[in-house]
Amino acid sequence: MKKLFALLLALAMVFSLAACGGESAPASAGENKTDAPTAEAPAAGGELAGTYDITVWCADAIVDLTKKQIEDFNANNTDGITFNATVEAVGEGDAATQMITDVEAGGDLFCFAQDQFARLVQAGALSKLGVQAAEMVRTANDEGAVSASTLDGDLYAYPLTSDNGYFMYYDKSVIPEEDVDSLEKLVEDCEAAGKYFSMETDTSAWYIASFFFGTGCVSEWATDVEGNWQLNDTFNSPEGLIAAKGMKKLVDSPMYLSSSDGAGFDSGCAIVVTGTWAYNTVEGILGENMGVADLPSFEVDGKEYHMGSFSGFKLLGVKPQTDAVKSAALHKLAQYLTGEQGQMERFQAAAWGPSNMNDQASDAVQANVALAALIEQNKYATVQGQIAGSWWDIAKVIGTDVENATDEAGLQAALDNYSAAISDFLNMDPEAAAAWSVIGALCGTNWDTDFPMTEVSEGVFQSEVLELKAGDELKCRQGASWDVNFPADNVVVEADGSYIVQLTIDGDTGTVELIAQ
Repeated sequence: MKKLFALLLALAMVFSLAACGGESAPASAGENKTDAPTAEAPAAGGELAGTYDITVWCADAIVDLTKKQIEDFNANNTDGITFNATVEAVGEGDAATQMITDVEAGGDLFCFAQDQFARLVQAGALSKLGVQAAEMVRTANDEGAVSASTLDGDLYAYPLTSDNGYFMYYDKSVIPEEDVDSLEKLVEDCEAAGKYFSMETDTSAWYIASFFFGTGCVSEWATDVEGNWQLNDTFNSPEGLIAAKGMKKLVDSPMYLSSSDGAGFDSGCAIVVTGTWAYNTVEGILGENMGVADLPSFEVDGKEYHMGSFSGFKLLGVKPQTDAVKSAALHKLAQYLTGEQGQMERFQAAAWGPSNMNDQASDAVQANVALAALIEQNKYATVQGQIAGSWWDIAKVIGTDVENATDEAGLQAALDNYSAAISDFLNMDPEAAAAWSVIGALCGTNWDTDFPMTEVSEGVFQSEVLELKAGDELKCRQGASWDVNFPADNVVVEADGSYIVQLTIDGDTGTVELIAQ
C-alpha cells in the first residue's frame, strides 16, 4: 500500500511537469495553486467558442440522460461551445480505479464515489475549481457534499448527489409516531409486539459507527506523502464507552436482529435501518403502513445522543487538460450538469438524491419520504472519506464484542480490542502488507477469515486446498485489506469440491481461477 501511494504521488508530479505551457495539474495537498485556468477565467484569450471532442464516464443508469443534457448544453450555452461527446457507461468505483491507473486515457468528465476523492487528487486526476466556481458550489450544495469535494480548503470536484446513507423505516401499525425519536421506546414497542428491530451491527462497521458518531467520536484517516496511513480515532474514549452503552441497549433486546434487508418487514420486523435502495421493497410490503424517519436518540446517564451515520456522495470530476481553453469549457459543462436543473433531471429520471439545496427543498424531493428522511439524518452524518480498507473488518468486531459483554468492563474490553487491532494494522510489517489471501463466505466463515496464499511463480499466488460448496463466494485481497482486491465481482463456486484458488497478477489487474483437485 505504501508503494502504491508513493507511485501515485510520483505520477502526479510527472503529470504536473508535463503540463507546463498548458494547464497546470491540480495543486498538491496544502498548496494554494491559483494559476490553473477556471471556468470563469479562461486562460487563452478568453474565447471558449469552438467544438471539443470529449469522453464522459457515468453510470449506466444515466447514460441516455447525460447525452441529452450535453445536447441541451450545446443548444443553449451562450459561449458558442459545442461538445462532440462520447458518453460511456463506467461505474463510479471503476472510474476512479481507471483514472488513477492512467489519467491521460481517462474520461474528460467522470463520475466517482466520494471515498475515492483523496486518491484522485493525489494521482493528479482532478482539475481544481476556480474561486467563483468553488463559491457557486459551496452556496448551492449541502455542507456534506461540499466537504466531500474539498481538500485543504480547495474544491476539486462538483457534487452530483447526496443520497448514500441510512435512516429508519418502520411499520406504523406497530410503532407510534411519537416514539420514533427514542431508541429506548422503539425497543420497548418492538418487544411488546414481538417484532424485530433490525440494524446490522454484528457484521457492518458502516452501521456500528452511528452510535460512536452520535457521541462525538471520530475515525479520520489520511495518508502522508509516502503513503503511510495517519489516523485520528477516538472510538476508545469516554465518549466511545457511552456509544457502546447505547449500542448495548439495542443488541441486548430479544427482538434485536442484525440485518439491513428491507425484506425483513415480510418476516417479522417492525423497524429496519437501511437506505434509499430499499424503498420499493419496503413500500411493497408495508404499503400505507410504511413510516420513514431519521435515526433516534439514545440516553446514557441522563443525557441524550442522536445517532449519527455515514453519508456518501457521487461527484463529477474534470480531468486536467493541456489545452486551457478546453479545460475552461469543460468546467462550464460540469457546472451545467451538476447545477440545480441537472440534478433535478437526474432525480426525476433515476431517483438520484440531489445535493443541491433548492432541489432538496422542492415539493418533488420532499414527497419522496426516503430522501426526505435521509436529508434530515444527514444533519447528524459524517462524510465517508478515504478510509483504510482494513478498518471495515476491524471495526465490525465491536458489535460482536459489545453483544457478548456482560458488564461495563466488558464494553471497555471491546474498545481495547478495537484499539489493539488498529495498532496492529498501522504497524503491519511490509511482508504482511504485501501478502495475498482468500476471503469470503466459504469453509464455514463469513467474510471474516483470510486464508493465506503462497507465490508459486512470479505474479502467481495459490491457496491451500479448500473444501468449497456450490454458492460459496470469494475474493483475493492484499494485506488483509480491501484497498487492493480481485476480481471486481465475487467469484461464485459452481459445484462442491476441493479447489486451489489461484490469483495471477498482470500489472494493475488480477485474474482469479478455481483449480479443481
